[in-house]
Amino acid sequence: MATKIKPLHDRVIVRRIEESDKTAGGLFIPDSAKEKPQEGEVIAVGDGKYKDDGSRQTLDVKTGDRILFGKYSGSEITIDGEEFLMMREDEILGIIERAGANAS
Repeated sequence: MATKIKPLHDRVIVRRIEESDKTAGGLFIPDSAKEKPQEGEVIAVGDGKYKDDGSRQTLDVKTGDRILFGKYSGSEITIDGEEFLMMREDEILGIIERAGANAS
């Protein structure tokens, strides 16, 4: 992403992680039969919401996290010809932690 963008408040920018074109059995899935993936990588995060006392509530997700989100979550945006989703943190269902992955 050549253009630098920072989401405001509790919003995050997510790049969808595409699933394989091939099933475990070796069959190829045509584009017309695929559903949009509900897994993505966080590209940028905002600074968080303001609480009633004026302090900021920081986000639980950070840049580089792999996340799960709902089928109809977020707004699709295009930056430099690449498609992303912009969503609020509360639309994120969970952070994916793969077994055997390096802890940061």
